[in-house]
Amino acid sequence: MTVGQRQRNTEPRADLRIEHARAPAVGIYLWSRAVIWLGAIFAFYWFEPNRNPRAGTWDSPLIHDLGSFTDVWARWDSVFFVRIAEHGYDSTSAAFYPLYPALVAGLGRVFFGHYVLAGIVVSLAAAAGAFLLLHRLAEERLGADGAQRTVLYLAIFPTALFLQGVYGESLYLLLVLAAFVLAERGRFGAAGIVSGLAILTRATGIALLPALALLAWRARGRRRAFGGLALALPVAAVFPLLLWQQVGHPWAFWNAQDEWHRHLSRAGPLGGIWLALTHWTPPHAEFQHAVAVNAEGLVALAAFLPLTVVAWRRFGAPYGLFAALSLALPLSYPSSRWPLLSLPRFGVVIFPLFLALAAITTGRPRAHTAIVACSSLLLGVAVVQWALWQWVA
Repeated sequence: MTVGQRQRNTEPRADLRIEHARAPAVGIYLWSRAVIWLGAIFAFYWFEPNRNPRAGTWDSPLIHDLGSFTDVWARWDSVFFVRIAEHGYDSTSAAFYPLYPALVAGLGRVFFGHYVLAGIVVSLAAAAGAFLLLHRLAEERLGADGAQRTVLYLAIFPTALFLQGVYGESLYLLLVLAAFVLAERGRFGAAGIVSGLAILTRATGIALLPALALLAWRARGRRRAFGGLALALPVAAVFPLLLWQQVGHPWAFWNAQDEWHRHLSRAGPLGGIWLALTHWTPPHAEFQHAVAVNAEGLVALAAFLPLTVVAWRRFGAPYGLFAALSLALPLSYPSSRWPLLSLPRFGVVIFPLFLALAAITTGRPRAHTAIVACSSLLLGVAVVQWALWQWVA
């Protein structure tokens, strides 16, 4: 047998191995998205929905598209994304970064103005890529079983429903995973560009730069690696330029969080934590709801912090630093009404947390079962809340 014949015979086997490795991630992605979608539709029709919360502010005609089958995935902040996609920025929407609505705008025009459908397709496509990349990263570090658990924990995380909603979470998760994959393979120029795109998706994308800088420091061509990462800055500069052109104020995003009563804490992340620990008598009418949201955020924080430590110790400083900074940034901007507002949703895109969770459950089937049961239950509750226009963050 010639060398060429041997190569032709081995190439199909390699392709089969690749497809076999991807199969668990694809399977988990498909069944989890389908179950969540069906659960939302069931909840919407079975229970008594709050169909019109603060009409004109949240439940806008902008997010009514093809009927409940698609519209159920447009809630709350979705109206801002769709408004930007259709009409561009105004003074009330500068808190939302432009890459996701730009993709929705382009695809929405291809879909003849169906922007909600476009948002769902963008989110689902990005989520599929994120599942595959996360499985790839996890398999290199935890083996096939660990990789499957990692992807499963992401799929059933209580706020994983946002990965298919008209929100930017899926796109952001895909970009941060891609940035890590590229940097670890020495492609720092591409990693820098992708990091810039992540910053154009969410402000917390800035957490990528210190984490990837550690990988650049260890690279053989250190100066070239840092130069590649620096490409993130001109890419991220697109946002202030866009705001300058559309709103007339390039730094409009800086104070845009005022609408959610967020302000920079002088104590940094410790200020957010302290406020959450002491914020049990909120100065507004929605007392019970505020207390519940605060408690939910504290439970999430209590889980995220030790998982960040595990990620740092088990997978190295770049992973741990990215997780720590991704938590520190929102903690440094607490809301005066709900200090840890949206922290559970922020956690779904901090991928080292899921790697850490899979590492903890290695060889511990009871712990794995407990995590799956608890997370699935909370996800089910969140899906029902979301479908019925109850606040989920």
